[in-house]
Amino acid sequence: MKGSKALIILSISLVFLAVISAGVGLFWNGGGSPFSFTTVHGETSQIYGHGLYKFDTLMKAPIFRGTDAAILFVATPFLIFSIYQYSQGTLKGQLLLLGSITCFLYYSSALVFGVAYNQLFIVYVAFFSVSLYAFILGFMTINLQELPSKILPSFPHRGISLFLIISGILVFVVWFLDIIVSLVNGHVPVGIESYTTEVTYVLDLGIISPTTILIGILLTRRVPISYPLASSLLILCSLIGIIVVSQTIAQLVVGVSITPGQLIAFVGVFVCLSLFAAGLTIKLFRNIRNEQQ
Repeated sequence: MKGSKALIILSISLVFLAVISAGVGLFWNGGGSPFSFTTVHGETSQIYGHGLYKFDTLMKAPIFRGTDAAILFVATPFLIFSIYQYSQGTLKGQLLLLGSITCFLYYSSALVFGVAYNQLFIVYVAFFSVSLYAFILGFMTINLQELPSKILPSFPHRGISLFLIISGILVFVVWFLDIIVSLVNGHVPVGIESYTTEVTYVLDLGIISPTTILIGILLTRRVPISYPLASSLLILCSLIGIIVVSQTIAQLVVGVSITPGQLIAFVGVFVCLSLFAAGLTIKLFRNIRNEQQ
């Protein structure tokens, strides 16, 4: 079965939206310089002061630019490859594209909810909307009734399930402890600064972590819906490691101080999870029949 034309159109639209948002964010520096800002919490934070992210903090703006680099040079080419594979009408192509779209849904969510208002806000809204509906449509095109017959007996159910459950718990612990420590110390988390909240806490604690644990449990029971969602989460987790490294490099370039503890707790944990996820993703796709749907 050939792929859905509507999904292909939405996916191609994502390519253009990603190039615009990530390209402008990464390469447009503009004028200006950093300046101080007193937050509603009475704390003084440094604002980036130039480029697209001039109203974001000196700590967050490099993170956004590092993410833009990973999206532009890694995720977008992978999305183009996934669109081609999807057009071949195979289950592997469907799962690849759904996983790619999941990455862009996560990225666009962070942009539209987490970045300070700027000239590309309407692009962010379109990006998020297209990503959301592409994900829904991509999931709907997968035949869940026939899917189990495409899974080979050697499929690593136990390994993937264990990884998803453990990674879901680790992600929860990392961010939850960050919040608890700030509550105990009587101040807001470091990353809040001029923002009203931390969108990563919302996405990871409220959606990614519980979903990852739930899908890990469902996969042990061979529930059909768990296969496409497990592959999507593995692809997302594989990309996160690249994004975190890119973010860290971008922060170091502008002089943001990162302690060894932060490198281990945030960078090290996510990079290790990403490497495991990449290996399991390869095993997952090797154990799916590549027949046309």
